[in-house]
Amino acid sequence: MSSFIRGTVVLMVAVFLTKLLGFVYRIQFMRVAGEEAVGIYMTAYPAFIFFLSLVQIGVPIAVAKVIAELDAKGQSVKLPSVMKTSTFITVLTGAVFIPASILFVPYLSGTLLGNAASATTLYVGIAIIPIAAIGGLIRGYFQGIARIEETAWSQIIEQFVRIALITWLLPLLLVADNAALSASYAMAITLLAEVVSVLYLLYKYHQKKRRVPKEQKKQPRYPMEPLLSIALPASGSKLFGSFTWFLEPIIFLRALGMSGVTAVAATTLYGVISGVLVPLLLFPSFIPYALSVVLIPAVSGAVAAHNLKKLQERIHLSLRLSSLTGAFAAAVFYIHGQALAEKLFHVTEGASYMTLLAPVFFFYYIQSPLYSILQATGDAKAGMMNSIYGGIAKLGVMFVLASQPGLQETGAVLAIGFGVLVTSFLHIATLRKNKSTGTGFSMFALPYAAFIATCIMRPIFLPIGNYGLLTECIITTLFLLVTLILTGQVKKGDLFLFRRLMKHQ
Repeated sequence: MSSFIRGTVVLMVAVFLTKLLGFVYRIQFMRVAGEEAVGIYMTAYPAFIFFLSLVQIGVPIAVAKVIAELDAKGQSVKLPSVMKTSTFITVLTGAVFIPASILFVPYLSGTLLGNAASATTLYVGIAIIPIAAIGGLIRGYFQGIARIEETAWSQIIEQFVRIALITWLLPLLLVADNAALSASYAMAITLLAEVVSVLYLLYKYHQKKRRVPKEQKKQPRYPMEPLLSIALPASGSKLFGSFTWFLEPIIFLRALGMSGVTAVAATTLYGVISGVLVPLLLFPSFIPYALSVVLIPAVSGAVAAHNLKKLQERIHLSLRLSSLTGAFAAAVFYIHGQALAEKLFHVTEGASYMTLLAPVFFFYYIQSPLYSILQATGDAKAGMMNSIYGGIAKLGVMFVLASQPGLQETGAVLAIGFGVLVTSFLHIATLRKNKSTGTGFSMFALPYAAFIATCIMRPIFLPIGNYGLLTECIITTLFLLVTLILTGQVKKGDLFLFRRLMKHQ
């Protein structure tokens, strides 16, 4: 259990640093470029991710798995040939999908997104794809040989470069009243940061390769079939996820257009929601994310050993920590979310939707650990289908509600929350069918009840607005902590348990 806790804490710190730097970048981007430019950038970014997923078709995942297996068998001499074959596959897919993406841009920007000004940003995004695809292969290689440091440092370097360029270079390039050009410059900055990150990975990769004797480097070509047999099934879930994200701004903008909102106003609002509100809500998610990554091997090991006690202990600890994290985040963002968004990002509209999203995003915090548990306990297909149902539900409800003149953007925000709820509750229902996990609704319901009680009682006992924003957030956090202690959700023994697990091997 100690290795599980230690691994979680180490990964948590790494993810926290990456998310913190990404958060700083978003703040600077919004302050420097403005809401409309961020909106254009955010409507183009999902398309870039979808095009990249088409080019990669799951090959980085396959590289990681194949290399890990070869390394475990002592066949490390075959690793360079695996990389050559995976590069060949990526070049082929790139030759097909990159030109197709370029030809698709005018229709995507002019018709689907209803904003021809986003075309330049999309073209710059497509230019990033071959660079990002190379980076994905190298990250898969390092993941396969269990070297997380290189990947972590590459992400940190990328974020530092983005922050530096957005702070000092973008202000020099900005053109007044030309948000589209500002958005394309921001995407170009993403390109430059990606180049620096990939150059670092290439340097570390060639360092690793030089240690292999020359006679061992000349290996026959590794066959494509084993890589594709892993890559194509693995890409299914990721492709669907990136495709629904790709559709989200399209449906959002078209539905609002049908309800009478102008394209510029809808694009700006989408930028605020997807570029400010959702990242702010997800900032504390580094805790459940780290848990979800460590959970798969930890739970899989307990399942393989038929150790029911250890299986339930790990599942319950992970879900409990995620639920408590969600309760603290939901309470702070429900009460102070609008003030935080306006203070940090200088947004002028849309920040009030934090009060709608915060109560729902409690369930997002338990979503990734739930999915990892389903993967580890043999319910990966059910977990994937739950995510698909949630994605379809979100898009369908978004189109119906956002196109209503009386709801408009409020309907779109409600649809985002509805998608989170559908996926999370389906995950919980699927997990409860597996009696060996011993999972019930109480571990989620009680922290959520404490969150609701805090939102009701905090303004009554301690009126909001008498102190600075940071002090107000701390007071709300302490108020919830006391509520959790009084309701038995946080116990004195938890601290001693955590210390014991950290000390003992």
